[in-house]
Amino acid sequence: MKGFVYRAVLGSLWIALGLVVNQAAAQHDYKVSRTLIRKGQNKQALEVLEQRIAKFSKDSEWVYQKAIALAQSGSVSEAMTELQRSVAMGVPTGRVTAEAHDLLKPLAAQAAFQAIVTQHANQPIQGPMVGSVSDSTARIWLRTANAANVRVVLTGSDNQTVEGRKETTAATDFTAVIGFASLQSNTEYTYTLFVNDTQVTLPYSSRFRTWPKRDAGVKFRFAFGGGAGYVTGHEHMWDTIGKSKPDVLFMLGDNMYSDDPESSQMQRFCYYRRQSSHSFRKLVGVTQVYSIWDDHDFGTNDCSGGPQIDSPSWKIPVWNVYRQNWANPGYGAGEKQPGCWYDFYAGDIHFIMLDGRYYRHRKDKTMLGPAQKAWLKKTLSASTGTFKVIASPVPWEYRTKGDSKDTWNGFKQERKEIFDFLVGKKIEGVLLMSADRHRSDAWKIDRPNGYALYEFNSSRLTNNHVHKTMKEAIFSYNKKQSFGLVDFDTTIKDPTVRYTVISIDGEKIDSLELKRSMLK
Repeated sequence: MKGFVYRAVLGSLWIALGLVVNQAAAQHDYKVSRTLIRKGQNKQALEVLEQRIAKFSKDSEWVYQKAIALAQSGSVSEAMTELQRSVAMGVPTGRVTAEAHDLLKPLAAQAAFQAIVTQHANQPIQGPMVGSVSDSTARIWLRTANAANVRVVLTGSDNQTVEGRKETTAATDFTAVIGFASLQSNTEYTYTLFVNDTQVTLPYSSRFRTWPKRDAGVKFRFAFGGGAGYVTGHEHMWDTIGKSKPDVLFMLGDNMYSDDPESSQMQRFCYYRRQSSHSFRKLVGVTQVYSIWDDHDFGTNDCSGGPQIDSPSWKIPVWNVYRQNWANPGYGAGEKQPGCWYDFYAGDIHFIMLDGRYYRHRKDKTMLGPAQKAWLKKTLSASTGTFKVIASPVPWEYRTKGDSKDTWNGFKQERKEIFDFLVGKKIEGVLLMSADRHRSDAWKIDRPNGYALYEFNSSRLTNNHVHKTMKEAIFSYNKKQSFGLVDFDTTIKDPTVRYTVISIDGEKIDSLELKRSMLK
């Protein structure tokens, strides 16, 4: 998704081009003003923000960014007034506290600012977020206001307890991921948090359930999508997803829209905004979360990282910020081979998550790079999953984006190599999942030498920006923000999977059911 264009005039005057007069484009404008602030163009940012506030007076994001621009320009008293106004309009105080170390640091001496920050002294300001759950393990992520000792106590339904400890530090942007092992399978755990030995009272549930033993049949539901750019009026999407009671939430890229790989500050600003949302926190506190990135949270629109691990120079820093903000089972092959690919099982369902950006190289005609591709083949060969779900940040089906080469359409030979590998190794039960297109689709990819591959695509969780529907798809929906809801039942003789598109208002739009016998 492309943002509005802005440029310098006479070396100093920045003018936001195409400023909108309707709410549908507001998401892009957030980026315009925020980028001006990052570049130190606070006067120009304030000009844009005043226009936006005049047109969208109920949107707290404009007021909050105005507070930042004023703080950065030294107008402390005015900044404090606007900050308090933004909090009154709904900006989470945890987000304010996260910014206290950087963008809002000029307000540190203000008593009113300290009153906001100190209330979070022994509290998580973002999270907790549950991730990396298996039949015996789990991780819990959170961010604190300052360096702190964090303790998490799990209590199983058998009343047995286990605990983990971690310290948050400035080096990790005050985040911690507390891991647990040797848990009981198919068991519900509640968790209790302690920050600096002070017990935390959360305003929502704090529990999760481990999976049945690997390869056991399961009834399992997950929600998925991409395109989660922050839009104030659409944050209730997370409440809608929560009402469907998924076991897992997959965030398949474009999760926060930083579009600035050279600025860790910009990336953190966007993560703080996404993860501070009350609705988001309520959902991820009880729903296992797994993420991969796409262009807008890795680099810039339609970007290719290239074959080198550390070139461009921003790649590893972006990866480090990414790792600080999720609780995934893995991040590529670690320090020696960074990325965001990994796999995990939920009972007998095998999920294989791909990184389509870090090693993408058009000249070498590869989206995955050699190391990840070798890992993918090895992982598929060893898979015992009844269903094997391969998640890509961009669509597998060529017809999803016309002639664009940003999808697998730009890497046809590599896609053919993967599909031929499935045939050669007689790998059954494969389903495809993807994001990127700002709508929700179902696709059937016929193959001359193998069973048809079905693709579930959804990527308009909260975005305003929309892409046109595609008549070639089994179904294609774009009228409202939406997500995919997928239900598996592998406890029956011929296991099933059902993909349903649900709108931000909870409406069931389209549905497709497949049987395992169709995938062999």
